Amino acid sequence: MSKNILLTGPPGCGKTTIIRQVVAMYPGKAGGFYTRETRQEGKRTGFEIVTLGGRTAPLANVNFPKIFRVGKYGVDLQGLEEVGIPTLTRAMRDNCLVVIDEIGPMELFSHLFREAVTKALDGPCKVLGTIYLKNLPFTDEIKARPDVQIVEVRPDMREELLPQLLEQLSE
Repeated sequence: MSKNILLTGPPGCGKTTIIRQVVAMYPGKAGGFYTRETRQEGKRTGFEIVTLGGRTAPLANVNFPKIFRVGKYGVDLQGLEEVGIPTLTRAMRDNCLVVIDEIGPMELFSHLFREAVTKALDGPCKVLGTIYLKNLPFTDEIKARPDVQIVEVRPDMREELLPQLLEQLSE
């Protein structure tokens, strides 16, 4: 049984929902962040980082400069590096469950983020996160680690995942 559990699956399958449910019911301390959509007039315009403490920072938006780009979104590494990475560092320092949602193409533009992910996976704290389904060199390396359990999320099995994850993380 691995101390590092990473959920994967296609967009919209419920990975972030499960992460948020686990954190809400987790009996110990948890720190880290999840990502959520930003919308205007009912249309998705981007994504933001939300720390478990409630702080937010932009991650990507259709209106951001396209220096770093994923699809139609310009990626803002400043929010990730000034808000997301410090919250991961605090979680590791405070011996919390470290929550990383998501290890994906937008976040991987940051070498500081890749270093923080590696440090969290190598460290003594349990890690619960999400990881990009498709192949990328960094995510493929993580998926191949013997100390990482990859859990594929499908809509038909989301309900049964919650108690399983809580039990595993609480051991």
